[in-house]
Amino acid sequence: MGTPEFAVPALEKLVKAGWNVVGVITAPDKPQGRGQKLEGSPVKQAAERLGLHILQPTNLKNPEFQQELKSLKADLQIVVAFRMLPEAVWNMPTLGTFNLHASLLPDYRGAAPINWAIINGEKETGVTTFFLKHEIDTGSIIFQEKVPILPEDDLGAVYEKLMTIGSELVLKTVEAIATQNVHPTVQDESKALHHAPKIFKETCKIDWNQSAESIHNLVRGLSPYPAAWTEFQDKTCKVYKTAFSEKNLPGKQPGQWESDGKNYLKFQTGSGSLELLELQLEGKKRMKIDELLRGLKL
Repeated sequence: MGTPEFAVPALEKLVKAGWNVVGVITAPDKPQGRGQKLEGSPVKQAAERLGLHILQPTNLKNPEFQQELKSLKADLQIVVAFRMLPEAVWNMPTLGTFNLHASLLPDYRGAAPINWAIINGEKETGVTTFFLKHEIDTGSIIFQEKVPILPEDDLGAVYEKLMTIGSELVLKTVEAIATQNVHPTVQDESKALHHAPKIFKETCKIDWNQSAESIHNLVRGLSPYPAAWTEFQDKTCKVYKTAFSEKNLPGKQPGQWESDGKNYLKFQTGSGSLELLELQLEGKKRMKIDELLRGLKL
């Protein structure tokens, strides 16, 4: 059960390793692009390539869907980046249902664990497989793998790392469950230090009163998508890459900027300054700062 690109390598590895994937459950097709043509999710496209049986329920509580799911007689269900399941669904297989979560549970439970780990300036994150139960992201842990977050890493880089390592952890978990070689451990609530709620447009707005390092981490945690943003030259400006300094810009208040009009654009923050390196001004494509400044009258 999965929808985005993040879930595709796990599915491919399971098939390649010879496991009998009796069904793939993914989101209904959605209108995409300018033509708003209906398109299947990345998981659906992968399942079609692999010749697998696909189910696309709009409602997981629908009795017809549940009956079809039951008829597949799955021993085990695997969830990677899917939606919340009703108990009748996760309780169905004899060996249970496990989930791959992109954090070191119980820390960063929620919808956007990769974003928030980077936004909060963490130096490491990881992936966890755990058995599903009622409360979201709280079931007993099967396996965990740590992954460093490097200073230059943005969301795209960490996503790629966790997607690869996560797919290997899914395979390891399936093999362990099949050979009855699992010893799940209850989550330690004292380690549930941060939440990872869904990201909204307002979450992405830069607050120039924050420190330069905090804003730099916000930009990293939202790049390339959905991207941090600010108002610049009376337009919305998405910010993809920055560098920060502890030095303040002389005589500037938070949100005020300076530029040579050619190569650099620096903003004063609540503490330190932030240099904007890659941006996308409303109505234009993503550009490096020198390219953008060439076409702008500041």
